[in-house]
Amino acid sequence: MERSAQQARQLDHLDSAPAGGASPFAAFGLPGFNGPGPAPALEPRPILELEGEEYEDELDGLGDWVDDFLLPVYGAEVTTAAPWCARWQEHDGVVAWLHALWLAYQQHKDPEAGLAGMFVWHRDFLTHAMAAVRAPGGPLSACMTSPDRPTHRLLPGPPPSVRTQETASAQVPEPEPDEPSGPVS
Repeated sequence: MERSAQQARQLDHLDSAPAGGASPFAAFGLPGFNGPGPAPALEPRPILELEGEEYEDELDGLGDWVDDFLLPVYGAEVTTAAPWCARWQEHDGVVAWLHALWLAYQQHKDPEAGLAGMFVWHRDFLTHAMAAVRAPGGPLSACMTSPDRPTHRLLPGPPPSVRTQETASAQVPEPEPDEPSGPVS
């Protein structure tokens, strides 16, 4: 009788929902006994893949973060070794780098990133991104190198590859001849 009672208690315990409503399978991305878990969050897309109002909204948020947080804290001095551009939003390469840095910042400041999350962001993201964006030969090298001489110039990128040019010319239809090319009967 004692063994039957113990088995009944074990079955009742196994049948009950986990404490706190959490799924025992949450760590594996599986739903619990009470149906599926919360809907997954939308995955962020690179800013240069966005268009129209979606792009403008994302650029506005990025601009706020860059102007209110990144530059005051990590902007350092503008020099020939570390140029900057007040119109950085017009440099697609800079926008892409800073957007990726912003997304990483958001991820690593989240409590789920743990106590070392911000250290990882500094070590793995901030230092590398700022070095690439502000490199002497980087995307801003033709812009401001002294706060006393604000300048802005977009550098031309490389031309399209030969393969791209050949594909584009192959898609252009040949003009039709004025005379028929076959024998006339």
